[in-house]
Amino acid sequence: MRTVAILLVAVLGLLTACDTSAGTGPQGGQGRLERADLRVGVGNPIDTAPLRIAVADGSFTRAGLHVELVETADPLGDLTAGKVDVAFATDVALFAAAARGTPIQLQGEAYTSAPFTMALVTLPGSTYTELSSRKTPKIAVDQENDLGALAARSMFATAGGDPTKIKFVPRSYPDMPAALRDGSADAALMTEPYITKAQQELGARTLADSSRGATKDFPVSAYAASGLFAQANVHTLAVFRQVLADAQQRAADQSVVRQALPRLAGIDDTTAALIALGQYPTSLSGVRLQRVADLMHSMGMLNARLDVQSLLPKDGNP
Repeated sequence: MRTVAILLVAVLGLLTACDTSAGTGPQGGQGRLERADLRVGVGNPIDTAPLRIAVADGSFTRAGLHVELVETADPLGDLTAGKVDVAFATDVALFAAAARGTPIQLQGEAYTSAPFTMALVTLPGSTYTELSSRKTPKIAVDQENDLGALAARSMFATAGGDPTKIKFVPRSYPDMPAALRDGSADAALMTEPYITKAQQELGARTLADSSRGATKDFPVSAYAASGLFAQANVHTLAVFRQVLADAQQRAADQSVVRQALPRLAGIDDTTAALIALGQYPTSLSGVRLQRVADLMHSMGMLNARLDVQSLLPKDGNP
């Protein structure tokens, strides 16, 4: 009987060891991945540069996860429709969706602004030289209820103007110079690389930089999954967040991003060297992101205060 007992203990020990090993390996100790493939909707190549680089260099593959990047013009629509598993979007768009009742869970911050990464731009010869000099300015923005509109409202308020008096003129970034030339807009809220391109090609000047007041060092964009998908794929998304965080950390060296931008963003080497770059956060910060939701509320873009902390994963991973 003693021999049988010893053998039984040995077998149980072996089974325990095998079970433990099933939760480690390329998954980084997160447990078995619920799925090995992840479709991630992407947009702005500057904001998403670390993710794109990590996919290209095999970082996700080494972690046991195949990430397919899906270029999308409607990230939240595609997320809701199940066309992508994780969507990149501006924080403004994500929080507006959450406030409407769309169940989402944030999976990582993408980008934070820095001086001259967002700015109000005018063309040479414009008589609009002081932001507060026009009480009802016409401002070109890429979308009327997104980041550009929020930034413009905040910048105008910081300059002493009434943000409710702004008339927004929706234009794509490439079409903004034409709106400035024909008088449809007095200024345009641009981001990089369009600011640098407008300066190079048109001699454009900066009317006001966004990096002041409530939008200084401002959270710009993030990645999110639907609430149901997040509940069903806890380990998969934990690995996604960890690899993304590592990629964001590497992007702290701006030369890594600048060298990749000609390939990622279709810009030349000179423009890539000149553009202003923001920061790539390595963790989700409810405190930092709450700034966006609170500014949206104060500027009338949210009817009630949104608790951003409730949108973060509960497992404490990056």
